[in-house]
Amino acid sequence: MPTLQPDASRPSEDRVTPDDLLHTRTGTEVSPEDLVLVAGRDITPHNLEWARRKLAAEGPAAMEKLLP
Repeated sequence: MPTLQPDASRPSEDRVTPDDLLHTRTGTEVSPEDLVLVAGRDITPHNLEWARRKLAAEGPAAMEKLLP
């Protein structure tokens, strides 16, 4: 008797997020804290300073460069 469950070893096509939904442009300001978290780093004074410099140099596009 066939089961209704999809094969767990294969990724399901309906569970793949389309690329256009992965982008962060929301019309809001990107904060240094946001950038640190997206980079997978802990929020520390050193990492916040890194994020401030990166945002100053690249603007909000810095966020997009870190995401897929």
